[in-house]
Amino acid sequence: MQQINCAIYVRKSTDHGLEQQFNSLDNQEQSCKAYIQSQQFQGWQFYKTYSDAAISGGTMARPALKEMLGEIHAGKIQCVLVYKIDRLSRSIFDFKTMMKEFDKHNCNMVSITQSFDTSSAMGKLTLNMLLSFAEFEREVASERVRDKMRATKAKGIWIGGIPPIGYDIAFGKLVPNESEVPIVRTVFETYLESRGFNDCCYKLIEMGIQQKQWTTRNGEVKGGAKITPNVVERILKSEIYLGKIPNRTTNEVFDGLHEPIIDKELFDSVQKKISENNNHPDSRYNLSKTLLHNKMFTTSGVPFKNKKGCRQFKHYRYYRAAGISLPAGDLDKIVSDEIIVFLDSDMTEKLSEEKRLAFKQTLFNEKLLHEMIDKIIYGENKITIFINSDNLEYLNKFQPYNYLNQKAIQMNNYFINDKQQIVIEKEIFITRGVCVKNRNGGFETCVLTRCENADIFIHALAVGWKYKQMYESGTCIKHIANGEKRDIRTIYKYLNLVYLSPRIINDIIDGKIPHEAKLQSLIEIASKYDSFKEQEKMFYN
Repeated sequence: MQQINCAIYVRKSTDHGLEQQFNSLDNQEQSCKAYIQSQQFQGWQFYKTYSDAAISGGTMARPALKEMLGEIHAGKIQCVLVYKIDRLSRSIFDFKTMMKEFDKHNCNMVSITQSFDTSSAMGKLTLNMLLSFAEFEREVASERVRDKMRATKAKGIWIGGIPPIGYDIAFGKLVPNESEVPIVRTVFETYLESRGFNDCCYKLIEMGIQQKQWTTRNGEVKGGAKITPNVVERILKSEIYLGKIPNRTTNEVFDGLHEPIIDKELFDSVQKKISENNNHPDSRYNLSKTLLHNKMFTTSGVPFKNKKGCRQFKHYRYYRAAGISLPAGDLDKIVSDEIIVFLDSDMTEKLSEEKRLAFKQTLFNEKLLHEMIDKIIYGENKITIFINSDNLEYLNKFQPYNYLNQKAIQMNNYFINDKQQIVIEKEIFITRGVCVKNRNGGFETCVLTRCENADIFIHALAVGWKYKQMYESGTCIKHIANGEKRDIRTIYKYLNLVYLSPRIINDIIDGKIPHEAKLQSLIEIASKYDSFKEQEKMFYN
C-alpha cells in the first residue's frame, strides 16, 4: 500500500490564549492527528505540523505556510489537513492560488470538520461559499475596528500606542512632558535653519538630542535611540503637536483633547519648507538619502537606487539594481566599519607619509564617509570600496584642531590602483538571519561579514546545547518553549543542531563556512539527515 505523508497546518489570528498550557493550536493539531490515525488503513501517516501563531489568514506572508508550500513543491507532502478551511486562508484569491499549487504537485487538502467533495460541482460551490463567508467575516471585523478607531479619534481621544516625543500618557490621555517640549520646538526651529531632513538630523545629533525614551507598565525602559532623518520627518509632519488627532485611513484631522505644544505659524512655516524641498511632489513620499546614495554599482556598472519599503508595519531601506536588493542598514554598517578600520591602520607600506598624516588627522563621521568613497562595486559575495587618495583637500574640513589618530593596527585587504585610489575588498554573505526575539521563529534578510555569519551559527549551536541540557535534566519540550517564548517546532530545530557532524561544528567555530551556507539551510540539514557523511555533503556542496 502506498504511504501518504500528511501535514497538519494550524493557525490562530491573535496571541490571546497562547500562553495557556493547552491552547487553540494544540486543539487543532490533536484533532487532525486523531483524524490521520483513523485513516491509517488507507496508508495515511503523520509527517509534520506547521504552526502560525498570531498571524492573519488574509495574507500569505506566514513563515510556516511558506515552509509547508516549499515541502509540497519538493514532493514530500501528499495531503494537508486543517481543522477548518479558514485556518488555511481567509482570502478566496489566496486559497485558489494555493489550490493550484496543490494540484500541480498532487497534494490533497482535507478539512476535518467540514465534509464536502470538490470533485463535484456542488462540492466546489460549497467550498466557495465557505470561503466567501470567511473572507466576509474578516473584512467586517476589519471595518468594525476602523470605524471604532475613527469614532474614538473624532472625539479627540488618544487611541493608544507609543507616545510621541513631547508627550506622556496619563489616564489614557496625552499630557505635555515639560522636559521634552523644548526638544520638539528645537527640532522645528533647527529644520528651518537646515537644508533638509539629513542636515537637520546631523545638527540635532551634535546637540545630543535622541529619540523619545519611556517606561512601560512593566517598568521596562525603552527608546532613547539615536535620532534619524525618518524620525525628524515624522516629528515635523505630525499634527499632534497642534493639538490635533489625525486619522490616516480617511485623511481626516480632528481636534484633540490634549494641549498643543507648537504654534500654528511655526508649523505652517515648516510645512511650506518641506513642500519646497520636495523634488518629486507627485510621489507618495520623498526619500531622504541613505549613506551610500549614488555610490554603489554592480560589476556591469548599473547604479543601485535608494529604495524604501514597509512590511508588517516595519519600515526598512534597501539598495536595488538589476534585480538585486541589499539591506541599506547592514551594508552601511559594514562599509563604515571597514573605513574606520582603515583609518585606524598603520598605512605605512602603501601610502606616503604626507597622505598617511592627512588620514590620521581626520575624525570619522558619516559626512566624511560619503566624501571619501569614490564608488563601491558589488559582486557576488564581495564588495570593493574605492577611496579617493589622489586629492585629499576634502579632508581639511574633517580635521579638528590638534587631533591625531595614533592607532596602527595591521590591515592587509587593501591596495593602491593605477588611479591612485585605495581599494578595499570585503567578503560578505547575503543570508537570512534568525530573529531571536520573534516568537514564531521568523527570518529576516541581511548582509553579514564572514565573522558575523559565523557568530550567528555559533550562537545557534550554543542555544541548541542549552536546550539539550534543559531537556536532559527532565524539563519537557512544552515547558522549554513556554519559558523561552518560542514555539515547540523552533525548540526542536535548535535541538537538532546538537547532532551535527563534528567536522561541520569545528569549521563553524573556526569561521570556515561556505558562502552558500545559511543558518536556515544548516537547520534543515540537521533535521533531515542523520548520517554525518550526508550532512557534510549537503553543507559543503
